[in-house]
Amino acid sequence: MAGRRILLINPNSSEATTAMMVAIAKSAVTDGFDIVGATATRAPTMIVSAKALDEAAPEAEDIARAHQNSCDGFIVAAFGDPGLAEIKTALNLPAVGIGESSMLEAAEKGRRFGVATTTPLLGAKIAALPDALGLRSHYTGTRFADGDPEALMRDSARLRDALARAVEACIAQDGAEAVIIGGGPLGEAARELQPVFAVPVIAPIPSAVARIIRLIAARPAD
Repeated sequence: MAGRRILLINPNSSEATTAMMVAIAKSAVTDGFDIVGATATRAPTMIVSAKALDEAAPEAEDIARAHQNSCDGFIVAAFGDPGLAEIKTALNLPAVGIGESSMLEAAEKGRRFGVATTTPLLGAKIAALPDALGLRSHYTGTRFADGDPEALMRDSARLRDALARAVEACIAQDGAEAVIIGGGPLGEAARELQPVFAVPVIAPIPSAVARIIRLIAARPAD
């Protein structure tokens, strides 16, 4: 088991975001595993639209292909999981997305879950994930933080407060029993909000780390 390497693919073209997500992933990893990051170059620094999410998929697959001989599994670290289906089909290595992983965790024990995030133009893409995972009956909807997504990312306190209000709406108005903070670049805010609420607040990067470790560990030894 020693020396297993997980590649975290950032479909956003921000090295700073990759470094932040890798740091969060490393804090969640267990002994015997390492996390390394790879950053897209053809995407925007923050994916905020359905078109950009779709366009990010081929590069995420390209990155996975380029690293398939130097890692044991992949995390696609954008909430819409761009390229994940293609990676799973094309490569004989475990792969997870932060969207699917966090939703599977949120729905454990039959919980109803919502999503709090910053990107209203991705609403339809987010809503499609529970359908694909067979979790439609558990999904209470998505609430969006007030403010421009990229402006919020530049002000961590404002981002945290805006997301907190969205989490509150998921719980109080939609009846969510768990709330996912929907986005890889929102990883630090997710960690800060976890102790604030009585219901579980799911941070998607640690969810994905736990899931990819389980999948890698379950593979037969070479």
